[in-house]
Amino acid sequence: MAPPQPKSGLFVGINKGHVVTKRELPPRPCHRKGKSTKRVSMVRGLIREVAGFAPYEKRITELLKVGKDKRALKLAKRKLGTHKRAKKKREEMAGVLRKMRFVNVELYCDKTKILLGSLSFKCFGMVNSLPLLICCIIMINC
Repeated sequence: MAPPQPKSGLFVGINKGHVVTKRELPPRPCHRKGKSTKRVSMVRGLIREVAGFAPYEKRITELLKVGKDKRALKLAKRKLGTHKRAKKKREEMAGVLRKMRFVNVELYCDKTKILLGSLSFKCFGMVNSLPLLICCIIMINC
């Protein structure tokens, strides 16, 4: 269907009708449904930090560590009920793993001398899933 043409002001013809200016309505509360606020995300983060992970979430992370993404999805689907929720949970757990790996790399790098972009370097095998740029590079002669 073609976009509506502006009214001509005439009561006959193709674009017949009275010319009016459309009212600008304020945004409705129902349009922001599902968007998480800063406070809610902070509280959820705090609860996650205090309570930790559920046993099935720990099992999903273990499956993701060994590369069994499909098995992790099946487990999440069995525990959560729907495919959509399972995919979201798998991505959440993968994000947690990525963040944990990155923090571990940063902690390990803080304890040793590092130089990014050095000509003489040694790269760890423990961060093989992260891009090579993020990989910790340690000078051999330290």
